[in-house]
This record gives sequence, C-alpha cells and structure tokens, in this order.
Amino acid sequence: MPKLPAERVTKVIDDPATPLWRGVIALRIVTFLFAAANVIANQSGYIRPWLAWTTLGVMALWSVFTSRAYSTTWGRRWPLVLVDLAFTCGLMLLSPLIMSDHQLLMLNVPLITTIWACVPAVALGALGGSFAGFAGGLTVGLFTYLSKGLPGLDLLRDVVLLAGAGMVVGMASATARRSAVLLAQAQRTEAATAERERLARSIHDSVLQVLARVRKRGLEVGGEAAELAMLAGEQEVALRNLVAAAPDSTVDGEIDLRPGLQLLATPRIQVSTPATQVMLTAGTAVELHSLVREALSNVDKHAGEDARAWVLLEDLGEEIVLSVRDDGPGIPEGRIASAAREGRMGIEKSIKGRVESLGGTLELQTGPGEGTEWEVRVFRKGAAR
Repeated sequence: MPKLPAERVTKVIDDPATPLWRGVIALRIVTFLFAAANVIANQSGYIRPWLAWTTLGVMALWSVFTSRAYSTTWGRRWPLVLVDLAFTCGLMLLSPLIMSDHQLLMLNVPLITTIWACVPAVALGALGGSFAGFAGGLTVGLFTYLSKGLPGLDLLRDVVLLAGAGMVVGMASATARRSAVLLAQAQRTEAATAERERLARSIHDSVLQVLARVRKRGLEVGGEAAELAMLAGEQEVALRNLVAAAPDSTVDGEIDLRPGLQLLATPRIQVSTPATQVMLTAGTAVELHSLVREALSNVDKHAGEDARAWVLLEDLGEEIVLSVRDDGPGIPEGRIASAAREGRMGIEKSIKGRVESLGGTLELQTGPGEGTEWEVRVFRKGAAR
C-alpha cells in the first residue's frame, strides 16, 4: 500500500462519521416504510384519513430531501438537523387531529409518525456527539408525550430508547472523529520520518563525511589545523544529533522532550535520555529545554574550557527528573546570593524562576572541587504531588 504524503491527508479524510450518516439515511428509509404500513393498517379508525395520507406524503418528500442532504457534507450541518427535529416533532403533533380518542389511548396503535420520529435524534448524535444525541432523544420523547397525552411505563421506555440511541451514536461519532485525527497525525509523522531518513542518508553521504575527514586531517597536521579539527568535530556531532532528532507531537499539543536535549550534545556535553518518548506539554518542554541551556551556558562561562557536563533525563511516570552535572570547580558558598544582589539574575530567573513557574522542585549539589549538579523534578499534569 503506497504511503500518503502529508499534504494529502486532510483531503483523504473528509468526514469520519460518514458511515454513521449512511446509517441515518437507511434508518429514515426503513422507518418510513414502517410508518406507511402503520397508516395502511389503521386508516379505517382515523377520524381524518385524508390528513393521514397527506402527512405520509409530506414524510415521504422530507425523507427524500433529508436523505439526499445527509449524503453530502453540506447537509450535515446544525441548521438542517435542527430543522429536521422541529419538522418531525411538528408532524408528530398532528396525530391528535388524525387519530381517534380510542386509538390515542391504545398502546398498540402508534402515532402517525411512529418510529420515523427517532431519526433526528440519531442525526444529532452523528453531528454533535453524545450530548446532542441524548438531548435530541429527550426532545422527541417530550413531543411524543404531548401528542399521546398518556404517561406510563411504555412512554418512559420509548424515551429511554430514543435518548440512549442518540447518545450511543454520538459516542461512536466522537470516537470516529478522534480516531481520524490520530490517523492523520500518524500519517503526517510517517511522511515526515520518511523525509527525514532521506535527508539523513544524503547528509551522511556528503556533509558528515567531509567533516569527519577535516577533523581527522586537522588532528594529523596539528597547530591551528587542530583547532579547526576540533570545531569540525563539534559540528559533526551536532549535525548527527540534529538528523537523529524526531520531535513528534500529539493532538493534545504534547511534544517529546528528548530531541531538544539531544541537540545540545557536543564532545564536552553528554546527553542521556530514555529510549522511549518523554511526552510533555509544549510549554513545559520549552521551559525545561531553556533551563538546561542556561545551566550549560554557566558551565561554559564558569567551569573552564576543559570542563565536561552531563545531562540526564529520567521519566518516572508521574514526574520527570532532569539533572545537569559538570566536573568544574563548583559554586562557592554565597556566590549565587551575591550575584543576585549585583543584578545578575541568570540562576534566579532562568533556572529557579522557571522551576517555580512549572510547579516543580529544584535541588543544587555543589562544593569546592566537587562540580555542580542541578536536579529538577517536574510533575506531569494531573499527577499527585
């Protein structure tokens, strides 16, 4: 089966609830035939048979119109479905003018619209979800009571069935639409992954091999060329991480935290992340990524040119643990407070401030000659703290 390009996904997936609308059309046809059989069977007892046949003719025309409308996207809109509900309930109110008092009191003689009246409730469920279908069923049930005027267990049963049918169809409609969105996202991700793999092969066969050769020759020559070789090596690592990164997102706006951290890896910075995705809201992921960049910037400024750093990401389910450690000289006691008094707010705002805004916890471990380690704990949304 050929893969679909990302730009064609929205064209292929039109209305995920189309099978349900086809069911609505089939239900309308079947229930109309039942209503016609009901008129034929009970016409001898009607006080106005001509009005019964006229109503049946109107029902036939309306069934043809709505069946055609519901078969296209322009008809699957709130105005038409609500008009369908109002029109059906209006026809139902004609029953007391058609049926005799004896027929209205009999449980085995249905109203003139009979089960044909359930179609708008099902259509509302297909369009608006379970709540709309439930409300539509209750509305039809209310007009059944107003037309019949005979409260009882049978009427209550009909109302429960109508409301339940609309709600079930609404749940199926909502599920179908959510599944379609997830499918579209999966297809976009698949297309993006295929394109990334193609670019990765191209980059590997050209740019990465050149950078590797420059690094090797520069180290062999020495001198200023060795410095260029070191820079080429750093760019090679960064480019490899960029090619390997896969920032996938979900329908809820969550993204994988790992790719952004992996791009920070250099020969001096080692990044360790789980093998599986670490999904967080986009805002939380951006803040954590910025926090790590600030911590690594401090390593570069204060720990010395030869200092190394390690970034470790752990996913503990309800919380995310992110630590940044270096082997520099450490932070002298009181240095953070004095820097804040001097107006340098890097740690106070960029690190501590971000953790506080995320509702997480921050722990600092440092000492003379022991390096520095920041440990950040952030709870996932809805997790118990």
